[in-house]
Amino acid sequence: MNNPDREIIEVANNRRARRNYEVLESLEVGIALSGTEVKTLRIGKVSLDEAFVKLEGDGLWLYNAHIAEYEAGNIFNHDPIRPRRLLSRKREALKLGQKVKVGGLTIIPLRLYFRGKWAKVEIALAKGRKLHDKRQAIKDRESKRKLRNLGKR
Repeated sequence: MNNPDREIIEVANNRRARRNYEVLESLEVGIALSGTEVKTLRIGKVSLDEAFVKLEGDGLWLYNAHIAEYEAGNIFNHDPIRPRRLLSRKREALKLGQKVKVGGLTIIPLRLYFRGKWAKVEIALAKGRKLHDKRQAIKDRESKRKLRNLGKR
């Protein structure tokens, strides 16, 4: 059944993250936003290219995500690069934080989207790739594409 509350509208995708990192596991979390930020997201003026996630205290925080100022806003407009609280269960946040401390991993945002009326962020536990790993990933992707194209003929 088509449930309009579950419709996903993608706002931003962090393509650079999949190239620079090897994604180990991902998690969907909510994000605490102000009113003008939500309006800007609906327009689509957001960038996750340099964003990262940190565990501070008992929760996750999103840093360096650029959500542009709302053009029709007034003096109550938001700061474009302010840290934003991510809404997850405390147990999930602590589990991710523990893996980051032990394994030398990092948490990065993969995409930002609306699920129904709620803004969500897909975050991932990731391991950084070295230059030769990036080249190998590109070669693998191109060889898979060639095989797929040969199969269609």
